[in-house]
Amino acid sequence: MTDPATTPEAATRLKIDTSVPHSARIWNYWLGGKDNYPVDEEAGDAYTAVFPGIVTIARSSRAFLHRTISYLVREAGIRQFLDVGTGLPTAENTHEVAQRLAPEARIVYVDNDPMVLAHARALLYSSPEGATAYIDADVTDPERILAAAAETLDFGRPTALVLSNILGHVADHDQARSIATRLMDALPSGSYLSVNDGSRGIDPVFEQAQDAYNNSGAVPYNLRTVDEISAFFDGLELIEPGVVSVTQWRPEPGPPAPEVIAEHGGLARKP
Repeated sequence: MTDPATTPEAATRLKIDTSVPHSARIWNYWLGGKDNYPVDEEAGDAYTAVFPGIVTIARSSRAFLHRTISYLVREAGIRQFLDVGTGLPTAENTHEVAQRLAPEARIVYVDNDPMVLAHARALLYSSPEGATAYIDADVTDPERILAAAAETLDFGRPTALVLSNILGHVADHDQARSIATRLMDALPSGSYLSVNDGSRGIDPVFEQAQDAYNNSGAVPYNLRTVDEISAFFDGLELIEPGVVSVTQWRPEPGPPAPEVIAEHGGLARKP
């Protein structure tokens, strides 16, 4: 990680608003992390009081990320990852999973939250053989993301684009699709797209809780139908089993059978 703008000293000069709950910090709280403030815990507790299943969704989403990264390294031979909207570092980050299997893997993280920036250098370390970098950029600025990521990644080689629970922050579905398309257009044949997001039409209690959260003053997150999530993969070759509830995407073998939850995702290859 070589960008001087990502030093902790630079991060401390950025204003972290602790009066308003932030999705990355609330997510960290649900995952059992400590990088959050009382306002985030209060918002997280208020949410779980309405829908306790959000903790299952958060942890199942993390497990889905783990399984897709493992597939990409072991079976697809991918050694480069662009993880946009990474959130606060917790256990089993993309680089930890990838570099454990392939130490030479190179990973670029993208986020625009000052608290993520403050933790980036301390927690997103790399294996000596590989590389890990952090870009302070917004998902709605794909050109900046690509230009900065090219300093670490070779876009002449297949690369996996990871969009985990980030496109829901883009309210307009067409804009969200455009972002995914623009980022994938910059990657060569043999690259992959991994997307997972909260889904609408599966669990009405979840939808009620999310709608209330969006109206609370926190940064809104928009649930999408399974068809809308599937549309992010248009033009790509979906890997079996396609776009499914994240618990059902190549689950670890053995009982019990995974439950369907309102978080859908998939993985697809660029032809």
